[in-house]
Amino acid sequence: AAAMAALLGPAGRFRWRVRAVPGGARGAAGLRGGRQCYDLLVIGGGSGGLACAKEAAQLGKKVAVVDYVEPSPRGTRWGLGGTCVNVGCIPKKLMHQAALLGGMIHDASHYGWKVAQPLHDWGKMAEAVQNHVKSLNWGHRVQLQDRKVKYFNFKASFVNPHMVCGVSKGGEETLLSADHIVIATGGRPRYPTHIEGALEYGITSDDIFWLKESPGKTLVVGASYVALECAGFLTGLGLDTTVMIRSVPLRAFDQQMASLVTEHMAVHGTRILRGCTPLRVERLSDGRLQVTWVDLASDKKDTGTFDTVLWAVAHCVSWSFFPSAPRTGNENQGRAV
Repeated sequence: AAAMAALLGPAGRFRWRVRAVPGGARGAAGLRGGRQCYDLLVIGGGSGGLACAKEAAQLGKKVAVVDYVEPSPRGTRWGLGGTCVNVGCIPKKLMHQAALLGGMIHDASHYGWKVAQPLHDWGKMAEAVQNHVKSLNWGHRVQLQDRKVKYFNFKASFVNPHMVCGVSKGGEETLLSADHIVIATGGRPRYPTHIEGALEYGITSDDIFWLKESPGKTLVVGASYVALECAGFLTGLGLDTTVMIRSVPLRAFDQQMASLVTEHMAVHGTRILRGCTPLRVERLSDGRLQVTWVDLASDKKDTGTFDTVLWAVAHCVSWSFFPSAPRTGNENQGRAV
């Protein structure tokens, strides 16, 4: 609250401090894109970043948004809008709706409807979901343009507390300076790299919504709401789905409700493996994945064969902030946001 009050003038509008940017004109030397100055620069084009940028623009400030999606280890990438639009709330709800429709068709015969048993086409559903998401990506770009917010699609790293260097896909560098910089980059799913084969053969929620073909028999590792939501719609779409839980489901939630959720899932066909943790993932000669896991209570090992292994174990932040570090030319390695 104190920080916000310091930025507000007597009329309740943002009061922007003007600071000299170290390096001056020489700081842009050798950069083909030159240097551009803004009142506010927002790094991250998700829900928070876009809302921040649009509100500041409505207050008459010169605003820019920088957004870049680092491809997942499987090569999945997406457009403007952040996690919710591209790999979260929106595609998840659409796929849940597809699963619910299948369930209603299945139940229809009990109410006198003479309908054939449903057969789901993952490819057709995925295409429709992805086209809808792409329309939302375009809509966000139009909204920024309407509010005169400049949009940059490149990876940015800090040069100093008031300047970032953006690198385009073609390698062109552009300096952007601003009186205020907001970091709104969110997070990305984390791979359990201590497990052999996890990174090489697994996917995460960054990939599941952009698969062109059905994931088939799927092992979901994790007990977060992301894990259970994905397992829920996969089961609802008729896929053989297993959830592997190391300790308790939905740890941060009310455990009575968490138990009701997992019991409901089990009744509706999701296999629940409790107290187990994976040890390794191997690819078989037929292309399927063999997973070896251990029961933590008995120390007994077991194996299973799956078409897809979905890691839903945790998220990590996707940025680091080094405001005082000098620019060395290697900023995009581990420091990019």
